[in-house]
Amino acid sequence: MGSAPFPSPLAARLSDDVLQRFLRYVRIDTQAQEDSATYPSTAKQLDLSRLLVGELTEIGLAEIELTEHGYVFATLPGTDGAPVIGLIAHVDTTPESPGTGVAPIVHEDYAGGVITLPGDPSQVIDPAEELALAARVGHDIITSDGTTLLGADDKAGVAEIMAAVAHLVGTPEPRATVRVAFTVDEEVGRGTDHFDLEKFGAEAAYTLDGSGLGELEIETFSAFQVKVTFRGRGAHPGSAKGKLVNSVKLAAEFVASLPQGSLSPETTDDREGFIHPSRISGGVEEATVVLIVRDHDDALLEDHAELVRRLAAAVADREPRARVIVDVQETYRNMRSVIDGHPRVIAAAEEAIRRAGVEPVRSLIRGGTDGARLSAMGLPTPNIFTGGQNYHSTREWASVQDMATAAATVVELVRVWGEGETRTTG
Repeated sequence: MGSAPFPSPLAARLSDDVLQRFLRYVRIDTQAQEDSATYPSTAKQLDLSRLLVGELTEIGLAEIELTEHGYVFATLPGTDGAPVIGLIAHVDTTPESPGTGVAPIVHEDYAGGVITLPGDPSQVIDPAEELALAARVGHDIITSDGTTLLGADDKAGVAEIMAAVAHLVGTPEPRATVRVAFTVDEEVGRGTDHFDLEKFGAEAAYTLDGSGLGELEIETFSAFQVKVTFRGRGAHPGSAKGKLVNSVKLAAEFVASLPQGSLSPETTDDREGFIHPSRISGGVEEATVVLIVRDHDDALLEDHAELVRRLAAAVADREPRARVIVDVQETYRNMRSVIDGHPRVIAAAEEAIRRAGVEPVRSLIRGGTDGARLSAMGLPTPNIFTGGQNYHSTREWASVQDMATAAATVVELVRVWGEGETRTTG
C-alpha cells in the first residue's frame, strides 16, 4: 500500500480485501438504462447480483436471497436482543458515461500531480481542480483507463459492505443483527420500487453511496423529473414554406431560454437548487426535453417547476400551431425531516466514524440515494461515505485508504449498535 497512514489499524487490515473485491466488481458491466420497460432495467445488473450471492454464501451469512426483482438480501446474525440494522448499496452504474469494458488502474503511492488516463490521454485528473485528490498524496488511487467510468458509484459501497461483513463473521464482539441489501436501478431513480420494508426487517439503515472521507449525509435534494414535449407539424423540407413547425427548434428554443448564470448544476452548490436539461430526443413532428429539477427547499422546488412550465408555454405562445405538454413527476423528497426524528441513527454513525479514526462531518447530498425514498417509506436511512470521487464521469476515482476507512466504519457501526445504550432509536 501507499505511504499514507491508515487512520485505524482496522482500516489497514481491511484494505486488501476491499481493494480486491472492488477491482473484481467494477469489471462487471452493470449499467442501468433509462426508460426501460423491465425491472431491473438491464439484465446485466444481475451478473453482479449473482456473484454477490455466491460470495455471501462463502462468507457464511444466512437468509441469502436473490429476489425476483434483482435485490440481494442476506443476514448477519447478531447478539441476542440487539437491534436489526440495514446496510445498503446499489450494484448498477449510471447510463450517463460509458460503462462497458472497465479496466481499473491502481496508481500506487500517488506522488501528486496530474494523472493522465492511458486509454484516452485527453482525460486527465488534475489536483488543481480536484482538491480532494491534492490532499491524497501517498494514497493508492484507483481510476479507469479514461474510456469508461470507474464504477465506484456504487461498487465502492458494495465492496466495503462485503469486506465488513466478512470481517464481522469471525469476530465475537457484541454486534447488531445486520440485514444486507444490494439494490438495482438506483441510478435511474427506481432502486426501491419493489423494496419490501417488512421483509427487510430493519429498524434503521445506512446506505454507502458516495461522498468524501468522514461524511455523514443526512439531507438530500427533493427532486422532480419534468418532461417537456413539443408537438409541431411535419412537412417535406422541399415544400415546407408556411407549413413546417419544427419541434426540434422549439425544444432548442426552450432549452436556450433556461437560466444560464444560475439555477444550473454548473453554477450552484451547497443547498442551491437547479433546473438541469439532461436529455433531448425526437424529431420534427415531436421532440421531448427531460429535465432534472431539484432543491433542498420544497417550496423552491415547486417554484422551479413552475418556471419550467412558464418557459415552455412561452415557446408555444410564440408558435400557436405548436402544442406543448409538461409532465412533472416526483422522484424523491428530502430525507432530512425523517432523519431528524431519529437522533440515535445519526449518533451511532458519528460514533462509528470516530472509532474508525476520522472526525465525522455532517453533510448534504446534491442528489438523492435509495435512502431518500426508504426514509420517506418509514425507514430512516442516512448515507455514509465511501471514498469515491468525481462520479458519473470517465475521470472518476477512489482512494483505497478512504475505502478501507469506510469499511472499518461499517464494522464499528455494527458494534456500536450491538452495545446496550444504542438499542433504542428516536
